[in-house]
Amino acid sequence: MDTRVLKYFLTVAHTNNITKAAEQLHITQPTLSRQIMDLEHELDVPLFDRSQRRLQLTKAGVLFQQRATTMLQLLDQTKDDLHQHEKELVGTVNLGCAVSAASIALMKLVDRFQATHPAVRFNIFDGDGDILRRQIDEGTADLACLLEPVEAAKYNYLVMPQKEHWGVIMRADDPLAKREHITKEDLYKLPLILPRRNIIRDEVSDVLQLDQTKLNIMASNNLPNNALELIRTGHYYAVAIKGVTDILKDPDVRFIPFSPTKETGHVMVWRKNNVLAPAAEKFLQYVVDESNKKAPTEED
Repeated sequence: MDTRVLKYFLTVAHTNNITKAAEQLHITQPTLSRQIMDLEHELDVPLFDRSQRRLQLTKAGVLFQQRATTMLQLLDQTKDDLHQHEKELVGTVNLGCAVSAASIALMKLVDRFQATHPAVRFNIFDGDGDILRRQIDEGTADLACLLEPVEAAKYNYLVMPQKEHWGVIMRADDPLAKREHITKEDLYKLPLILPRRNIIRDEVSDVLQLDQTKLNIMASNNLPNNALELIRTGHYYAVAIKGVTDILKDPDVRFIPFSPTKETGHVMVWRKNNVLAPAAEKFLQYVVDESNKKAPTEED
């Protein structure tokens, strides 16, 4: 399969029009139509629904659009990685990170690393453990910093120095915001937003000895932004980590830790039996070296 044809397909998918796509690609409409039909024949599946005036992607076409985009991105990155200069490190590091205290420290390391290696670019992904592990598994992320627990047997991993504490995020003017701790008895009375990952819910429940059937679960979430909008209404309380409020610095919300304390660590993971590109390998070594020192703080 020619990468040129992949670019043709993506242009048609973007414009939903053969004529406009042909103009953008500077080729004739019959040539482009033939290339798309040859591609569909090669894949043995229709990529476009031609029953309407405007071309529309089929379900198979949507999937192929996603994969074709990834393939071209990986090809471009591979070209960068293969053409390393002798004296200058170049390339792209695909880095995933949970929204947590570790992301504060990790972004400081990215900044310092790029100061030394300005030709290295970073693609940075936010996500929960499920999203980031899937990106590692699919090869679209080189490294990912995850909250524990993690199925570490599948990956190479580095234990990061940053720790997180679990508790509840609420409006700053809520009566509970004056408390030093939140207990399981408090949780049973609150309309809750819980992390969507069952493994996280179970870990918190084990520490607090929660009966999950007694919880009033109003919603679940993977990233904090939309949940914060609900919290601001005063009608919701989110079980979350302190790092969320440390990052967002929103004066309208407050984090109150659990009692007993629930602490969580972080790990940096990458695929086993996988050779990292030079830029990613160099950055990983930099993270290892820095992790053996005192963890960066917000005042650094």
